[in-house]
Amino acid sequence: MPLYKTITVDERTKVFIWKVEESFDWLANGINLTAHCQKRVDAMKSEIHRRGFMSIRHLMAEAGYTDHDLYYDDLGKPHLRDDRYISITHSFNFTAIIISNRDVGIDIEKQREKILKIANKFTPLNEYHTLANEEALIRKLTIVWGAKESVYKLIARPGVGFLQHINVTDFDFDDSKTTAHVRYHELDSWYDIDFLEFENFTCVYALSSTGKIK
Repeated sequence: MPLYKTITVDERTKVFIWKVEESFDWLANGINLTAHCQKRVDAMKSEIHRRGFMSIRHLMAEAGYTDHDLYYDDLGKPHLRDDRYISITHSFNFTAIIISNRDVGIDIEKQREKILKIANKFTPLNEYHTLANEEALIRKLTIVWGAKESVYKLIARPGVGFLQHINVTDFDFDDSKTTAHVRYHELDSWYDIDFLEFENFTCVYALSSTGKIK
C-alpha cells in the first residue's frame, strides 16, 4: 500500500499523499462509491485519472472517512459531512488530500518546463530575475502556481484571478513556507502556505488564518 507520506501540520490538520502504482481493479476492491462518484469514475477515459480517483478514497480511509462522507457543492468544492474541511488534488501518479478543522486547499504539480510558457498569466515574471538557472525558476514558479491554486480552491470564489487578485509573498526554497494574500471585492485575507518537493513534484497547501471563509 503506497501511502507515500503523512504530514501532521498541527493538531487539527493532516496531509495524506499517495503514490499511484496499483491497478484500477486493486484500488477499486472494497471501495463503495456513492452513485454520483460512481458515475464520475465510469465516465473517465483516462486510466491514470480512474486510478487516481480511487486512490483518493484510500487516502480518505486513512483519515477515517468513506466516499459517503464526502459531497460537492455547486462550485465543485468538496466537503465532509462532519463539517471538517477537505481539499483534494491529483497530478500524474500522485494524489493527496488535506483535512482540517479550518478551511484548506491543496495542490500537487509536476515540475515541468511548460510552466515557463504560462508564467506571465499568473505571476509577474520580473520578480524572478535573481534565480540562478532555469531549473530553479521552474521550481519556484511551480510553488507559486501551487500556492495560488491552493488558495483558489480554499476560497472557491468565482472571478478571482491568479495574476490580479492573489499575491504570494517571496520565499527561499529552504523556508518550506510563505504566505499569500487575496484582495477581491470584500475579500481581503491572508493565508498560510506550506510546500514540499519530491520526485520532481511539488505539493503546496494553504490554510485559512481565520477559519471558515464567509
